Amino acid sequence: MRLGAHVSAAGGLDLAIDRAVEIGAEAAQIFISSNRSWQFKSLDEKPVADFNVKALEQGVTPNVVHAIYLVGLATDNTENLHKSIQSLVSTMNAAHDLSMLGVIFHLGSHKGVGFDGVFRRVVESLNRVLDNSPDETLLIMENSAGMGDHIGSRFAELGALLHEVASPRIKICLDTQHAFAAGYDLTTPEGVGRAMEEFEREIGLEHLAAVHCNDSKRQLGEGVDRHENIGQGHMGVPAFEAIMAHPAFREVPFYLEVPGMDKEGPDAANLDIVKEIRQKLGIPV
Repeated sequence: MRLGAHVSAAGGLDLAIDRAVEIGAEAAQIFISSNRSWQFKSLDEKPVADFNVKALEQGVTPNVVHAIYLVGLATDNTENLHKSIQSLVSTMNAAHDLSMLGVIFHLGSHKGVGFDGVFRRVVESLNRVLDNSPDETLLIMENSAGMGDHIGSRFAELGALLHEVASPRIKICLDTQHAFAAGYDLTTPEGVGRAMEEFEREIGLEHLAAVHCNDSKRQLGEGVDRHENIGQGHMGVPAFEAIMAHPAFREVPFYLEVPGMDKEGPDAANLDIVKEIRQKLGIPV
């Protein structure tokens, strides 16, 4: 179980590794372009090489890219759908060059027409991304909190998409805050057990590739995406003890996306909390 964090790549891709090491992160998640812009600049060879060398030297792995927030494979806007697919393809190729595990992305909103109304469009879009990206790179769907008609808040929806595409490269990132907001009570071992039984039934535990490790500013089932520092939200430290103790997560990397104690993003203080839990549970790195 590797405990990592989302870190900034501002000023140079390799600086993300420095920032990860500085806060004690064992793995890193980064953006490789502005997260709120369609513009994408291909990566030059030197920054890619510098990142790969430093990640290897520092033992920061596995690393992932988070796709931009504009991506939405459920949209009926033809132009934006094309941009979303192309953005994912470009990001997948960059992730491959950076020797990363894959790309984590949000599926987007059905805009009121329901999951069934966008199902075929999303499946076709996923296949287009896979067909135009490297075979070694995973395309990782993230569960949503359900806010704004976003699809993928229920494991059944993620499972339906995953099984229809039927590619070994389609995987799932479980965001703990999103799951809690969507009504999955992860605050006790029993609640985690029920949630992961449903995950196994609807998706399959073998398809879990990553965890976004976040406490919640909002209460159970409120359907709102609002992250909080570990132990400072409505989930609390016992929730993460229960989550990390469940065998489904034993060999899955965790990436913190918390606001940070000083509101500057994931930090050593948050990582120390989850590291202490891992040590208490006797889980190997």
